[in-house]
Amino acid sequence: MITVEELSKRYGAHQSVDRVSFRALPGSVTGFLGPNGAGKSTTMRMMTGLTPPSAGRSTVLGVPYVDLPNPGRHVGVLLDASAQHTGRTGREILRLGATMMGLRRQRVEEMLDIVGLSADEGDRRVGNYSLGMRQRLGIAHALLGDPQVLVLDEPANGLDPAGIHWMRGLLKGFADRGGTVLLSSHLLHEIEIIADHLVVIGRGVIVADGSKASLLDAAGTLVRGLEPIALGNCLDGGGFTHRTAADGAYVVQATREQIAQLTAHHGIVVTELRAADGAGLEDMFLQLTAVDAREKVTA
Repeated sequence: MITVEELSKRYGAHQSVDRVSFRALPGSVTGFLGPNGAGKSTTMRMMTGLTPPSAGRSTVLGVPYVDLPNPGRHVGVLLDASAQHTGRTGREILRLGATMMGLRRQRVEEMLDIVGLSADEGDRRVGNYSLGMRQRLGIAHALLGDPQVLVLDEPANGLDPAGIHWMRGLLKGFADRGGTVLLSSHLLHEIEIIADHLVVIGRGVIVADGSKASLLDAAGTLVRGLEPIALGNCLDGGGFTHRTAADGAYVVQATREQIAQLTAHHGIVVTELRAADGAGLEDMFLQLTAVDAREKVTA
């Protein structure tokens, strides 16, 4: 389990993170969302002892990360796949980690196999790795100590579609075995597929925190019609709160049944009517992390 309580970080006059609180639970994947500069990476660096907080505290498995004995055996961390010694081979980096953690050397070969790096690639210098290969190596290092918790910042960055599919299965399997995953990403579709719980940060504060289902339910129903203006007028007449999505559809705070009854009564031809899901997640993200999104919102 990860617990973050009133965590704050100030750089001079700039408040980077302001009283952030949330939990990531065992057996689940928690998606940590926010635009660039929102405070995601700073929060994760404070959680893992790399940046001292100005106020507040965080614990992993019940204690501060810095107080964990041999932390790599308990928490796997990947914050920057490019921060690896480019002159060493992938195998050398993993062997050094295994030595520091007191692991048997065979664990290195197991991890190379798990993340899909061949023997030849393991012997290649990291400076010659693609970004996707560095991500795989970083994930291998995070999993090296067989931890109970994973803290990953943008782990899909640089992976091709097959690599993203592989990572999705790897992390879901880790959570299904009782592990805790905190996953930061700007790929909303991937977060929607893999995450059980969502925490959204904007301008250094938490603006949404809840289960994926509850947040998407709050996003409403997506409806599209042959005559968008007539459909909008119909929704207005029915007293339903709605907004226009980026592709011109309407996201309505009403059930599908309510919308179907209203549009049928007025003879409006509807071409699409469904839960907002993916579109709702994108709209919710854009709305909550807009410039004026300062106050906390709960699911």
